[in-house]
Amino acid sequence: VGMLAGDPVTTCLSPSVYDMICKLGFEVKGTFDFNNIVTENGEVVWKTIAGCVSCAGTDQSLDYQRSVRLLGPVCEAVHLHFLSLTKGQFETQYMPWFQWTSFPELFPEIFDALGSQQSPAISLSLMKLTSCLERALGDVFLLIGKECPFLLRDLLASEELAQVFGQSVMNVLKVFIGSPCGLNLRNILWHGFASPQEIPPKYCSMMLLLTAGLGQLLKSYLEHTEVTLAHRSFVTLKNLEDLIVFPDVTSEVLWVLEQVMMKSTFILKIMSPYWKFALTKFTSHRFADCTILLLSQLETGLRRVFAAVNQCPDRLLTAESTALYTTFDILAKHMSDGKINQLPLFLGEPAMEFLWDFLNHQEGPRLRDRLSHGEINLLEFPREAASQLLVFSTVLILRFAEEEELSAFKEKAAIRVLLNIAEGYSSRCHPVFQLKKQVLSCEKSIRTWPLLPLSEDPGQEAARLEGNSEVNACNSLITKLLHELFCHMPENHHAFHDPDGLPTENIRLLSPVLYLILLFITLELVSIHVVQGKGTQEHQQYLKFLKSILQYTENLVTYTSQEKNKWSETVSLTHTALLKIWTFSKRKQTLMHVAKKPTSEVVL
Repeated sequence: VGMLAGDPVTTCLSPSVYDMICKLGFEVKGTFDFNNIVTENGEVVWKTIAGCVSCAGTDQSLDYQRSVRLLGPVCEAVHLHFLSLTKGQFETQYMPWFQWTSFPELFPEIFDALGSQQSPAISLSLMKLTSCLERALGDVFLLIGKECPFLLRDLLASEELAQVFGQSVMNVLKVFIGSPCGLNLRNILWHGFASPQEIPPKYCSMMLLLTAGLGQLLKSYLEHTEVTLAHRSFVTLKNLEDLIVFPDVTSEVLWVLEQVMMKSTFILKIMSPYWKFALTKFTSHRFADCTILLLSQLETGLRRVFAAVNQCPDRLLTAESTALYTTFDILAKHMSDGKINQLPLFLGEPAMEFLWDFLNHQEGPRLRDRLSHGEINLLEFPREAASQLLVFSTVLILRFAEEEELSAFKEKAAIRVLLNIAEGYSSRCHPVFQLKKQVLSCEKSIRTWPLLPLSEDPGQEAARLEGNSEVNACNSLITKLLHELFCHMPENHHAFHDPDGLPTENIRLLSPVLYLILLFITLELVSIHVVQGKGTQEHQQYLKFLKSILQYTENLVTYTSQEKNKWSETVSLTHTALLKIWTFSKRKQTLMHVAKKPTSEVVL
């Protein structure tokens, strides 16, 4: 707690970024005639807007500071215009031009936020607008390009979008959201740098108008080229069901969070409106909104802890125009200078694994990526995801409360349960966990084989197999390998069903072979930690061996498919694979051989 105490932080923006966002756009005085920005028939005059964007230097690169200064009065005029409209007028005049996005329903909400005078609502609106815009621009990119860039700045710098909208239009967008040298509204909000009071509402209004203007330009382009814009489908969150470990948020938990967030040093006072707004969004069933706010603010808090435990200079707390310390940097094992990052050690494995599961692992929901790039349908965002993140946030914030307060909250049974679950959390999305799931699923599947209908007389099949010398060789190898593997298993522990107990009518060779492979994988998984001790050459040999087993199973799929139906050829394939496993095992190159200590338990 003490390490985050000290002088109250008044901003998380560096002086230059603060000036860019909070001051430059207000330096040019005077009003701008809105009729020069939007014509009477509702057409956005891009020439006027683009005319405010300046270039400088011999390379004619964008002069971001001058551009923001000149665009300031334009943004102000746009903002006053939107404030003068009723919601009905706004929808009549502008809604047709938002249909090109995959989420037009968002824009009336943003219009409401402009008039609400709630500063967190403006920030949230900009976060949602920029992610929606990025997704829509990606769809436009794919009219011409093959693979959409992952980063917004690369998307905005692409030739493809310049071809559709024109370079001058893309330059306007770069000033607002496409460069760390400009306003960089998307990044400073999504990475939790800007407090609610630091985002001028007029920039949100301007982004609304720019999105409508892009819709008008796109309509002309589509009519001219006679092509149709297709929207990519929204993605579904992967393996979310595995991550539901905490009980659903109760009113008691919400009350505790409300109390503790006022006193926890994890939350900066300037950022507390976001936390309050997140709770409001959760209770009003706006789960995507709640999650967006939580993610950005968790990053803000974690960045503070990161700077404190690594004894970094305060400048790392701020958004610099040259670099941003983002979630990935904060959670990484090493810092940019090669030193060990102390944050994972400070937070502990359970908290780190939770964060990696939700944010980074490829097999996880990757909430931050999905939301910030506009890949999820916000209206169908699952309550469970918001609930889990809210509970985790509560547990984390409690760690930074005063001991006296923490003790008082711990007396509540519901909070004790959450703390215990959090302390015992282990990854659900790490490849090891996913492999365990797959092994169990395969074992369950193979166990049902005796129930399969037969294609021929059982006696005939048994006689044919017993008379095959290669089958006999396979069976002999299976017996030897099983004996070898059992030596690495704990006493009295039978992880797998005995293949000899299978009825003769089953596929008598493949079933035990696949059981053998599953047992092998399981024992290797238990010893996975020793892989770090292998040299580069050994590592390559081990991977080559695993790939050969993978190739065998892939060939099995092909040979036993209805199209091929080459069951007899699988015997030869199987014999070759078993010989490889036997040879590799006898050379003691497996992980279970390398492991210094005997396996005490097979955990699946």
